[in-house]
Amino acid sequence: MALNKIVLFYGFTPLSDPEAIKLWQRALCEKLSLKGRIIISKDGINATVGGDIRDVKQYLKTTREYPGFKNMDIKWSDGTGDDFPRLSVKARDEIVSFGAPGELKVDENGVVGGGTHLLPQELHELVAEKESKGEEVVFFDGRNAFEAQIGKFKNAIVPDVETTHDFIKELDSGKYDDLKDKPVVTYCTGGIRCEVLSSLMVNRGFKEVYQMDGGIVRYGETFKDKGLWEGSLYVFDKRMHMEFSEEAKEVGHCIRCNNPSNKFENCSNPSCRNLNLYCTSCAANPSTLQCPQGCTE
Repeated sequence: MALNKIVLFYGFTPLSDPEAIKLWQRALCEKLSLKGRIIISKDGINATVGGDIRDVKQYLKTTREYPGFKNMDIKWSDGTGDDFPRLSVKARDEIVSFGAPGELKVDENGVVGGGTHLLPQELHELVAEKESKGEEVVFFDGRNAFEAQIGKFKNAIVPDVETTHDFIKELDSGKYDDLKDKPVVTYCTGGIRCEVLSSLMVNRGFKEVYQMDGGIVRYGETFKDKGLWEGSLYVFDKRMHMEFSEEAKEVGHCIRCNNPSNKFENCSNPSCRNLNLYCTSCAANPSTLQCPQGCTE
């Protein structure tokens, strides 16, 4: 029986010919029967792919032969073999769509002028150090608010954003100006969004900005559910969420009955299909698997 795995990784490095890298990556994945999503830009690569573990290992070995991708941090998780509907490999202006392609600066060492990277243990040390001085570390969620419904760091600020593009407007709104003199830790799923976000925050006058190295994934691997993280992690494949241990809390709530839930379901109305949280009971009946306040056509 095949053992299936999913890998999540990114690498910020200058690429002179993103289209050529796109064609190479597509041909490599097709040869190895891998599915998933890969985005290439002049600033690097962002990828989530899955398949048989032997094929995934060969893919990583070959990808790392490209000099700029040699030292990428790879996050592994269990797959089913059917986690992605297809293979998507695209070249875009940004590998994370913040809508600021000219603002991000990248060299062979990664993002220039971003936040200070913190390993999971270093994050705990920072929190302890600041608390000893009577200071508070502010956790700043770099994901869409939708994802934070089922899990986030304790007492984290979750910006009111529906897409990554919304962060520029959100930061420029002034509502977070009181954080500019405080220690701020940005975090996201695997680390890539807060690489860019921390740079945008530094550019806007935030003086002490950190970022979770390896994202929530690496933190969860290290501390499971015995640290500062609470709940489930939203993931962009058919699983839709993952837990770091059997002790994970259900912090999300069903939009119909408010019972705890971490399971996203599409509204049963064919003209709506909005994705929201439903408990098992409400999801079991098409009449309750619908938006409580009416559907958006």
